[in-house]
Amino acid sequence: MKAFASKKITWIAVFTTTALLLFLFDSAFPRPLPWLKPGLANAVTLLALYLFDLPTALLIVILRVILGNLLFGTLFSPTMLLSLGGGVAAALVMGLSRFLRPGLFSPVGLSVLGALTHNAVQLALAALLIVRSDHLWALLPWMSFSAVLTGLLVGLSTWLILTRLAASHLLKIDCLKAIDC
Repeated sequence: MKAFASKKITWIAVFTTTALLLFLFDSAFPRPLPWLKPGLANAVTLLALYLFDLPTALLIVILRVILGNLLFGTLFSPTMLLSLGGGVAAALVMGLSRFLRPGLFSPVGLSVLGALTHNAVQLALAALLIVRSDHLWALLPWMSFSAVLTGLLVGLSTWLILTRLAASHLLKIDCLKAIDC
């Protein structure tokens, strides 16, 4: 039991570090629009959902957001609130969709669902707590379009990683027969 706990803690640290590095890499790209970001760190969340469970994925999201905002000097700022709210909501929706309705969504579908959730929750939080205006909802179609594109990118990347892991027999993964498993 103790060895299992140590291994899982080690994997959580590896996944959190990877997510943090991808978050930092994402932040280095210029953004023509404030919400337009690849969200590569979300691939780690999706991997955690497939390789572990929802609580582990949520822990990785929370640690990534806290550490990322600590590094950028935005700890406990509105930026952190939006990031944490979107990340936790996306992980919850992806996790519940994966575990309550197994096989309904592929990793690509879950990623798109997570990206749409992330953007919608961030927009809701910004409209309710920061801007305090319903006019912000006019951005939803544009944010949804970018969420679908980035969700496809992250989902395909995750699917490729999971496929490679399954093919190498390093891990037993239950649902990777096709992209729409």
